[in-house]
Amino acid sequence: MKKKAVHYLNQFFGQVGGEDMADFEPVLHDGALGCSNIFNGVAKNVEITHTLICGDNFVASHPEEAVERCLKFLEGKSFDLFIAGPAFKAGRYGNACGLVGKAVSEKFRVPVISSMNVENPGVELFRKDIYIFKGGARATTMKPDIEAMAAFADKIAADQRLLPAAMEGYFGRGIRHQVFLADLGLEPVPACDRAVDMLLAKLNGAPFETELPIPAQDLVAIAPAIKDIRKAKIALVSSGGIVPSDNPDRIESCSATRWGKYDIAALERFPAGEYKTIHAGYDPAVANQNPNVVVPLDAIRELQKQGVLGEVDDYFYTTVGTGTTQGEAARMGQEISAVLHARGVEGVILTAT
Repeated sequence: MKKKAVHYLNQFFGQVGGEDMADFEPVLHDGALGCSNIFNGVAKNVEITHTLICGDNFVASHPEEAVERCLKFLEGKSFDLFIAGPAFKAGRYGNACGLVGKAVSEKFRVPVISSMNVENPGVELFRKDIYIFKGGARATTMKPDIEAMAAFADKIAADQRLLPAAMEGYFGRGIRHQVFLADLGLEPVPACDRAVDMLLAKLNGAPFETELPIPAQDLVAIAPAIKDIRKAKIALVSSGGIVPSDNPDRIESCSATRWGKYDIAALERFPAGEYKTIHAGYDPAVANQNPNVVVPLDAIRELQKQGVLGEVDDYFYTTVGTGTTQGEAARMGQEISAVLHARGVEGVILTAT
């Protein structure tokens, strides 16, 4: 008999709607729905019997309520595994999969399996709490991502031996066990010989893989506090995608590699029609009606009039955050910082979405 699973999906993959339905409240659907059918088509030992759907914005705006209502739906239901996603590079979706999945794991004591791209913030937030497989960046990898999740679910359902994270394909959870190489189908080389082999490979510039990986730390020193913000020069920087209506620098709406610098010296606020958002990660309607909800120039000018803020840089700096890789974000941040330093900017008001 197959084990039973519940599949968590957001409003898009749950076939409710797009960004306009991102505030959709949790519902539980009997049976498989949408991409859940892909899972059922490839899994041998597991069957999705229910589909749990919730909008990404609802989880982000009401995390405690969303989790509580999702858990309430599952009370009294018989299930052995919980599947979430895949979430690809979608940050809100990844956060929702992790947040709900972690709560389900803790309350119902069942394995939780998800899939996310390495750039999804949900990976770092929840990799220690649930199994997160290394997935693609876009929905075009839906089938292979689900196949990887289903294969692992089958192993759990069949009570097969689970291999280390690197061999199974999920992100390491920081859990260590004593493992004999022979049990993994590998040659049982003594640890002292493996260590010497790695050292020789390193000395000779040959490839090698450590058995004790140490995460790279990319720490930025905290800047000293501004002594008197009334006398400081402040700049507006945003990853919310607000640009002049013709998007002169052709900044991408997703996975950005460009940023823009635009003159606001004569503006009291961003006028609708002359400025808009190009950001593909949220509903643009409100931001296009009033770009100041993303880059609060109107509020900044009011604080200037009140004497709360001093000088504001004549330019604002903008790009798009959704899907943008850490490498590109770091490069653009360094480039913008160089311009800010050259212009004597002492502080930044950084807004997202």
